Amino acid sequence: MFFLAAEGGESGHNPIIPIWEEIVVGTIAFAVLCFVLMKFVFPRMEQTFQARVDAIEGGIKRAEAAQAEANQLLEQYRAQLAEARTDAAKIRDDARADAEGIRQDILAKAREESDRVIQAGKDALAAERATIVRELRAEVGTIAVDLASKIVGESLTDEARRKGTVDRFLSGLESTGAR
Repeated sequence: MFFLAAEGGESGHNPIIPIWEEIVVGTIAFAVLCFVLMKFVFPRMEQTFQARVDAIEGGIKRAEAAQAEANQLLEQYRAQLAEARTDAAKIRDDARADAEGIRQDILAKAREESDRVIQAGKDALAAERATIVRELRAEVGTIAVDLASKIVGESLTDEARRKGTVDRFLSGLESTGAR
């Protein structure tokens, strides 16, 4: 085959074996390309890559910090909520105690007012009874004197005598009624 390729070519060069000048130019171009990539492109890519890594790690750290702060705020909220519930229960208990105290005060005042009204009624009844007894004594006295005058046949007009007679009569009635 080597011979066939040498015979069929115009320049007499084997196409499988590269030309040494092209190898030198290709090597120099490759070296320049590698130099440019290493000097300018790779450092820029490394900076970009490092910036992305820092941004991602910073984002993760910020997210962790935000999560920790959120957890702390959640715990504070729960503590405040528990405290608020405790305060609400205390306020309810205080209100119930106050309501019971007010209820007891109102009942005591109502009892006092009831006792006062009953006592006033009793006093009014006693005064009314005394007035009625006085009026009845006067009437009974007058009737008794009139009756005694008719029975005895003499006039009992003397006031002192009449009063003494009436008082004795009523005392006798009271002592008879007390037995």
